[in-house]
Amino acid sequence: DHKASHRVIADHLRSSGFLVADGVMPANEGRGYVLRRIMRRAMRHAHLLGAKDPLMHRLVPALIAEMGVAYPELIRAQPLIEATLLQEETRFRQTLANGLRLLDEATGSMKAGDVLPGGTAFKLYDTFGFPYDLTEDALRAQGFGVDRAGFDAAMAEQKAAARAAWKGSGAKASEDVWFDIAEEHGGTEFTGYVSSEGEGQVVAIVKDGARVDSANAGDAVVILTNQTPFYGESGGQMGDSGVIDNDGGLRIVVEDTSKPLGRLHAHQGRIEAGAVRVGDTVHLAIDKVRRAQLRANHSATHLLHAALRERLGGHVTQKGSLVAPDRLRFDFSHPSALTPEQIAAVEADVNAQIRSNEAVTTRLMTPEAAVEAGALALFGEKYGDEVRVLSMGVEGDDPYSVELCGGTHVNALGDIALFKIISESAVSSGVRRIEALTGEAARNWLNARDERLREAAAALKASPDEVPARVAALIEDRKRLERELAEAKKAAALGGGKADAAAPEQIGGHGFIGQIVDGLDPKGLRGAVDELKARVGSGVVALIAVNEGRASIAVGVTDDLKGRRDAVTLLRCAVAVLGGQGGGGRPDMAQGGGPDGAKAAEAIAVIRAALEAESVAA
Repeated sequence: DHKASHRVIADHLRSSGFLVADGVMPANEGRGYVLRRIMRRAMRHAHLLGAKDPLMHRLVPALIAEMGVAYPELIRAQPLIEATLLQEETRFRQTLANGLRLLDEATGSMKAGDVLPGGTAFKLYDTFGFPYDLTEDALRAQGFGVDRAGFDAAMAEQKAAARAAWKGSGAKASEDVWFDIAEEHGGTEFTGYVSSEGEGQVVAIVKDGARVDSANAGDAVVILTNQTPFYGESGGQMGDSGVIDNDGGLRIVVEDTSKPLGRLHAHQGRIEAGAVRVGDTVHLAIDKVRRAQLRANHSATHLLHAALRERLGGHVTQKGSLVAPDRLRFDFSHPSALTPEQIAAVEADVNAQIRSNEAVTTRLMTPEAAVEAGALALFGEKYGDEVRVLSMGVEGDDPYSVELCGGTHVNALGDIALFKIISESAVSSGVRRIEALTGEAARNWLNARDERLREAAAALKASPDEVPARVAALIEDRKRLERELAEAKKAAALGGGKADAAAPEQIGGHGFIGQIVDGLDPKGLRGAVDELKARVGSGVVALIAVNEGRASIAVGVTDDLKGRRDAVTLLRCAVAVLGGQGGGGRPDMAQGGGPDGAKAAEAIAVIRAALEAESVAA
């Protein structure tokens, strides 16, 4: 009775389809992990039904036929749903095969009614990625149980060890400091949306992880003020740097600004001159050039996100980002690599928005109102009672991009100047990464590439436009020369066409050629053996080539001796002499090697002796 498995597959296929259509991708945490567990449970039942190959993706058309009219988002996302299911099931089948093999080993001596130790189930989960519920399902079918309490205890022990390691790092002490400061003084007021400098009062000084009342020249400190124009690192955007000073001779170079607890702005730097005390009034000024670069890169990530959703589909969601002054990095959900054409289209879309020079507008709204208005919110991100909604660009009558964001941005899109994608790669299953440059950094990158192209053109004595064709011709010439060289080496190894070259000796009425040759790689060695087999007519050929002390060997047996002589057996006798292991192939052709090329002649002699012994035995 497979009704239960059929129901599980149908229910979980529906859930998986809707989640993927909503932009969720399989992952190891959060809602992506929930999706992965749903998928894998269905895939486990498909395995129980005897499916030998990935099945789930082949059921998607039935889901679309049943529910696509009522839920058109399923139709739009069908290619993505199918690709995601296929990719996940292909990987899971490998995990399943390994897990079931280990489970079989663990239960080999168990009897019906026995219980698998929780520690063993946890090892399967923690080390091999085999989920507990699948262990439970697999054992239940065999009449076994699982010690859930033991599993939970092992999980708790691991978490406790991780917490202990974290506390031992000193992080807990720092957390306590931040909580104390926030409780006494509240959060830092951020003024950096409207100004790049301003006055503030020092409310706390942290030195060596502890609060102090004052600090002097040379000290590395963290300064907290009641208000600041310095942006604290959050939302992927790096924190500001700059200077804190006052009329009393104080000068602190701020190297970075962090955001402990999400509401304090902690200025990290070193006192170059003077002294600072809690309660002092100070002047805070950010590095304006660096902030401008950060603003441009942050706004570009919003345009990139919108362009990816436009070109690839609504399943694209942000999975991480880095906004640095010199570059940006954007991670997003998508099951496969982007084609060169897709990358070019996304880049062109972003640059078109930049050229429009539309103003970037900011509205303050409740999170609920923002999402209702169409703003993109990041899943798992914590938002307050009031959020900033950034709108930029134009598409028809609507903004091109609308997102919730607390970062700093350009006033008009033209301030970004230029956008250039420099790489696209995989981060993990279902997550891709784009790295890009803007403004002066993008121009410098393009200029450097042009210079490399000019250098290549000069070396090729061609114009830049002729470089691709010239390089292609050189590659073809190299391939031709490599083929000719290989043929020449093979001809030389075979005696250069001389009548007495590589004359076979007779062993038991059959020919044998055993030689040490120069300059042949494994492929050339195999070709030479084939030619010599034709010269022998009936017999065995063994050739060894020695390169940099290492020996490669190929052994061939003519077709008429199949069943009486075995190339693999003869090869392994020689490989053992050469200090190698294994080697293999077919009864008529086998290859291997070993590190001891000095024993090549001895290896040939071993094959000759084996043939002589077989001849005598026959």
